[in-house]
Amino acid sequence: MKRLIILSTILLTLFNCSVNEKPEFLGVENIKILESTPEYIILTADALFENPNIIGGELEVSDIKVYVNNSEMASVSSNNFEIPAKKEFSIPLTANVPIDSIFGDENLSSLIGSLLTKKIKVNYKGVINYKVLGYSHSYEVDKTEDVKIK
Repeated sequence: MKRLIILSTILLTLFNCSVNEKPEFLGVENIKILESTPEYIILTADALFENPNIIGGELEVSDIKVYVNNSEMASVSSNNFEIPAKKEFSIPLTANVPIDSIFGDENLSSLIGSLLTKKIKVNYKGVINYKVLGYSHSYEVDKTEDVKIK
């Protein structure tokens, strides 16, 4: 009898804790140059979400490319992220852009324009996947921002 009560309590809890809605993707903000070295420029951004569910889940960054002045320069490197329940949260999106790819022949005209305006056009484009209890959803990321060069 005791096992039946425990089992029914667990099953009842699982059925009542269903995923009502997917987390809401609020956008990408705070695109900036974090660090600049002779080999790399490190770009960062924050992907903002709000989870209305009483259970968490996991976000996986999948194939997000970084474009600088309309040329693909790098991919975002990121770990999977645990989602907090009933909370607004952000995940960092970091990319190492090799300096030699920026100074290539095909980017020379856009580089000169960037040096004159002291801004580069940065675009994050790709997919972030949400997974919880066998349910999944993909969020399209496509955010462009002008970043000041110091």
